[in-house]
Amino acid sequence: MGTDLDMAQVLEDLENTSTLDELGAVALGLRDRLHIEHLIYHWVDGAGDQYGYTTYPDAWAERYLERNYHRIDPVILGCFQRFHPVDWKSLDWSGKVAKNFLQDALEHGVGNQGYSIPIRGPNGQFALFTVNHTCDDASWKAFIDTHGRELILIAHYFNRKALEFERDRQPDAPRGLSPREVDAMTLLALGYSRAQVAHSLSISEHTLRVYIESARAKLGAQNTTHAIATALSRGLIVV
Repeated sequence: MGTDLDMAQVLEDLENTSTLDELGAVALGLRDRLHIEHLIYHWVDGAGDQYGYTTYPDAWAERYLERNYHRIDPVILGCFQRFHPVDWKSLDWSGKVAKNFLQDALEHGVGNQGYSIPIRGPNGQFALFTVNHTCDDASWKAFIDTHGRELILIAHYFNRKALEFERDRQPDAPRGLSPREVDAMTLLALGYSRAQVAHSLSISEHTLRVYIESARAKLGAQNTTHAIATALSRGLIVV
């Protein structure tokens, strides 16, 4: 489980997708490179309509919808109340309903470990990007320690591309940061140095400064730290 990811290649693969099928193929490839069992993207729009992409068994997906499990799923409920990534073990599984749900999920091929990244967009959009696997706690912690930051950036890219392919459902895009400005601000918010951000995005530090200054001007921020805080508070970036 886990491997060294060529992030520049992963992001380029996502950027080059032009259909949902292609996006699904990239997701499958990413799942296989990470040597995990499942990768899931789930979106609920402002009207409450849902769609997504999942590598869970079809039987589980059908059962989940049939039983309206989204109403009791501790992952959905827990992530909706949070802005930061959530390790499933940190959620409350103590109630009878939650225990029965978890048992049903495990019996249908869902792994015992999960890591979900909440993503909030304009006009009530709420999405989850999740990786799921079966392993012990120590192995899972090592996997998240290695790939946690990468998964946040991938989730951001995945969400942006998925919205492009669902324009009939997509909330009206607000005036705000460009995609590259969002990428730069997200990585800075995660604690990356400017050199690391430039390397991750395959751009020069000079080009990075242009993105940062442009974002700062759009946000009316006094400095980069203020710009990051403003972008976070407005939901323009997710960390």
